[in-house]
Amino acid sequence: MGIGVSVFGLGYVGCVSAACFAKEEFDVIGVDVSPGKVKRINDGQATILEAGIQELVEEMVAAGRLRATTDVRDAVRTSAISLVCVGTPSRSNGSIDLQYIERVCEQIGAAIKDKAERHVVVIRSTVLPGTIHDVVVPALERTSGKRYGPDFGVASNPEFLREGSSVRDFHEPPFTLIGADHDETHQAVAALYTGIDAPVHLVAVRVAETIKYACNAFHGVKVAFANEIGLFCKALGVDSHEVMRLFCEDRKLNISPAYLRPGFAFGGSCLPKDLRAITYRARQLDVDLPLLSGTLESNTRLIARVADSVLSSGARRVGILGVTFKAGTDDLRESPMITLAERLHGRGLQLAIYDRDVQEANVVGANREYVEREIPHLWSLMRPDMASVLADAEVIIIGNGTRAFRDVEGMLRPGQRVVDLVRAFANRASGDGYDGIAW
Repeated sequence: MGIGVSVFGLGYVGCVSAACFAKEEFDVIGVDVSPGKVKRINDGQATILEAGIQELVEEMVAAGRLRATTDVRDAVRTSAISLVCVGTPSRSNGSIDLQYIERVCEQIGAAIKDKAERHVVVIRSTVLPGTIHDVVVPALERTSGKRYGPDFGVASNPEFLREGSSVRDFHEPPFTLIGADHDETHQAVAALYTGIDAPVHLVAVRVAETIKYACNAFHGVKVAFANEIGLFCKALGVDSHEVMRLFCEDRKLNISPAYLRPGFAFGGSCLPKDLRAITYRARQLDVDLPLLSGTLESNTRLIARVADSVLSSGARRVGILGVTFKAGTDDLRESPMITLAERLHGRGLQLAIYDRDVQEANVVGANREYVEREIPHLWSLMRPDMASVLADAEVIIIGNGTRAFRDVEGMLRPGQRVVDLVRAFANRASGDGYDGIAW
């Protein structure tokens, strides 16, 4: 293809990226402060131990599509895109050290100062959201004297390479993510992946910066979850591997996108009860399950966060749309909306509630017992329709995903505030009287 690509940092990510992009027929030049690493690449030797990487580096160097240098200006001058793959080590307090990122960006900025062509800098290193705008762009502008956007572009292109299978992961990723502020930059980076058979997602910079952390946090949660279930099972003499094998057979809820959309607290007759039961039994067995115990605490804190948000607004009249724990049911048992309503009512706020699925005459059995125990005055707060709830409310809380609640946006009066717990207003961001609790 002939497009020049420079790769800064020839450690794990950089070595694999350099060799694999060369395999995709780009002209790649690796850059590193270590003369030893540079020499190894130029001698056809990989800088890391990884299945398939040694053969690939040797092949690409022999083909003339991969070389290395310590000369930053040479690398930038002979490339259109620079990939930054330097380390972001962790400090003792948990923060990440960005000195290598900043230093490389300053060097690239100085190198593009006299370059006529627009250059694109791509951050492959794992960095927290805000790093590109707060560290990378200022370093490039400061040393180049050029303007972000018209003169150079910056993108976030996180890698998802697992040690031990990184070459295969490069060519068979779940997706490719490119975060940029300018379409020209999006397209320039996307051109690197035309030979990779995987979806390419063009997103905002901060989305791309965040996704690696979301992925790795979830991976950590999965490991901890499996281990806690294992500890619980072992204490009871249950085959934990058989339990988790069957657990993974459920691709509808367990191994799926289900429940992975930011929103409000969970509730209903099963989840809270069963989490309490397993953590209680674990305590009896002297088994510590901090992840599962913390899940209940996290759920409780989310309800408190919403209550505090409403109380801090100073509003006295609150309308609630939807009190069941999810749309399409009349089940009020352990609904977080009931807990929220009782908390606000207990602080003296005037509540008006509408839920088409909840009618006093139809709520029976354990469902009715729960209401009479937790919020016996619920029926006096219920209204017959949305309009009567909206008429007098200063704050409207949308509590479940009933389709009709999407129409509320066009029914609001000036000054009315909405606290949306389910993102009923599609793709709207928080602000201007609208508060999405987790977006």
